[in-house]
Amino acid sequence: MKILVLTSGGDAPGMNMILATLYKKFGKELYACRAGFKGLINNDIIPISEFEPLKFAKEAGSCIKCSRCPEFKTKEGFNKGLKNAQKFDVVIVLGGNGSYQGCCELSESGIRTVFIPATIDNDVIISDYSQGYHTAVKACVTTIENTMPTMDAFGRCCIFEIMGRDCSRITRCVSRNYPCDYVVLKKADVNYKKMAEAVRNKKELGQGSCIIVKERILKLQTIIENLQKIDPDMEYRGCVVGYVQRGTNPTSIDLDYARSYARLAINVILKTKYSAAIVYKKDDFDIIYRNEDGSFKSLRKNATKETIKKIITKHEEKTSI
Repeated sequence: MKILVLTSGGDAPGMNMILATLYKKFGKELYACRAGFKGLINNDIIPISEFEPLKFAKEAGSCIKCSRCPEFKTKEGFNKGLKNAQKFDVVIVLGGNGSYQGCCELSESGIRTVFIPATIDNDVIISDYSQGYHTAVKACVTTIENTMPTMDAFGRCCIFEIMGRDCSRITRCVSRNYPCDYVVLKKADVNYKKMAEAVRNKKELGQGSCIIVKERILKLQTIIENLQKIDPDMEYRGCVVGYVQRGTNPTSIDLDYARSYARLAINVILKTKYSAAIVYKKDDFDIIYRNEDGSFKSLRKNATKETIKKIITKHEEKTSI
């Protein structure tokens, strides 16, 4: 059996643990695309052993590299990737919604695929949890915790910009894990008078203040300039948490998720012949496939070793994700 794996889009903490777990099981049978779908298009495919996945198992990033690949969305680019994917028995894709879409298109073109949700944004449409989310939230909270003492020492306000693209889940979760003075999840939340009032209240107590803002709403400098117009005497600082959210080594929780995602993918590959997506739904892992009419069907309700063989053997026929 020849198995291909790729990490597409942005990297997510725990990807390397998934790759290492797959490599431990499949060894020489496992190959990797360098830089996701870009590598698939360019046939930049080599044995994953050359990337030394075991060496990076508990580290952030992706040892086989990531990329965003608009070319894969074109007919010409997709056909190039499809031709190279046809050389393998299974293609495993780690990534977010865009990667999932690419995985679906490969499956619909006859490639057996296994999808694993891996994006810090935690916004994959078919899963309640995506690899890396817990680490991203913890990295944000830690950054704020390590920054606020110096803000407090000077009585300053620090405005933190948090990653999440078009999804506010990270920012929302951070606000629940740190006592922020004002939270901006969407543009409608931007109210400079209320923000300035919250800052002023903390200043009167002799304390610094913390505002968190989801990225892609307003530039930090724009927010600072508008707040200073209201209260010129207040000192403001901006902090882009940014790539720390991706570059922080995975938490023990995310490492556990990674191992579970990988082990279920291994079971699907070895014990079935269909395409599948490994997901986390309703507080447990699940395996789903997509029917011809586009609807989803769950293959199992529990991630226990006792039930997997009994359930998946009922679905040996090949289906599309």
